[in-house]
Amino acid sequence: MLQSLLREEVINCMRCGLCLATCPTYSLLKLERASPRGRLALLRAVSERRLTPSENLVREIYLCLLCEACETACPAGVKVGHLVERVRAETKGWVPPSIWERALRRLVFQGLFPHPRRLEFLARILRSYQRLGLESLVRQLGISQRLPKSLTIMEALLPTLPNRFFSSVAGEFPPAGRERGCVAFFPGCIMNLIYGEVNGATIRVLAQNGYRTVVRPGQLCCGAPHVAVGEVETALRLARQNIDLFSQVRAEVIITNCAGCGAMLKEYGELLEDDKTYAAKANAFSHKVKDINEFLTALLPLSGHVEELNRKVTYHDPCHLAHAQGITQEPRNILRSIPGLELVELNESTWCCGGAGIYNITHSDLSMQLLDRKMANIAATGVETVVTSNPGCLLQLELGVKRAGLNIEAVHILELLDRAYQGS
Repeated sequence: MLQSLLREEVINCMRCGLCLATCPTYSLLKLERASPRGRLALLRAVSERRLTPSENLVREIYLCLLCEACETACPAGVKVGHLVERVRAETKGWVPPSIWERALRRLVFQGLFPHPRRLEFLARILRSYQRLGLESLVRQLGISQRLPKSLTIMEALLPTLPNRFFSSVAGEFPPAGRERGCVAFFPGCIMNLIYGEVNGATIRVLAQNGYRTVVRPGQLCCGAPHVAVGEVETALRLARQNIDLFSQVRAEVIITNCAGCGAMLKEYGELLEDDKTYAAKANAFSHKVKDINEFLTALLPLSGHVEELNRKVTYHDPCHLAHAQGITQEPRNILRSIPGLELVELNESTWCCGGAGIYNITHSDLSMQLLDRKMANIAATGVETVVTSNPGCLLQLELGVKRAGLNIEAVHILELLDRAYQGS
């Protein structure tokens, strides 16, 4: 399996080293094995039986952020990030995980993420933890600092949870004026529970531009968290169920406002290419998926009355929007279309913020170093607001603002656009 995956990538790799300057882990560690070129060499050695799989090798494979910046830089088009994702499914056969790791994987990736009601139940518990003052008490007494580092980061990342979760919202939302078309909306797990107001803003902006939005009940996780940790079988099951659900919706486009979800949904065709029953349906599904930024940019100038927003902002490119989907200018075009808004370009805007799914939990030290670098660049812009297009980045940037003590607001681009429509 590994040999067939590697063949094309190894042949194409010229070992030119252009990927090194774009790789966050190489920039921090300055180790060849922590670079895309080094990872490819390690995997080639395993496939040729010159290197025996070990725990150290598995750690190197999981050191990768999966930011795909190397793929953007590679002149030969080598898909190192995609290869690392595939190989992670193989590593379970190399070094069997401990009983605790197996139990944790089963709990999170099979018992929690595929089940929206269980996710919402957990979110309700966390909301009660905040509302009852337990969060403040834990922080004041310094209890969170005595927890394992991964739990300390998880506690610090938790934003104030909303009174109402978007997961309870379903139905059709009509346009504000003359109807131009109908779109289906994929709200995403994290957006549903933590940033529900962004989903509401997305529907309102679509309505202002003449689009009826359909939100189907029963949508499941896109499968991105599972692919990232090698739980491919669960990801395949989720993909099939989502494809079946959306096949019942008559819509020209499937909209998402989450870069990570969008990248995964657009890869359903590749993920299910060997499934005779679903291959064609998966391809058709993926071709319908559009990130909200690319969809709205095609409509510029936007419809409806957009008020002035007199503020300076900068934009952080999510990895799974810039590198995985090649969408960089579209968000900037939208921001520049808002009257009164001054966009200040961010140095290293496409450099990973360190969130990278659950990387800030599994590799917290490296993640925080990347975050500090990102926040230093943001602080240097002198802006009031940092804008992004992905919930994982938003969580990480909000943590970064607190860590750096900055008087800066971190928002999703649709929140900002919705404010302009609302005149606030």
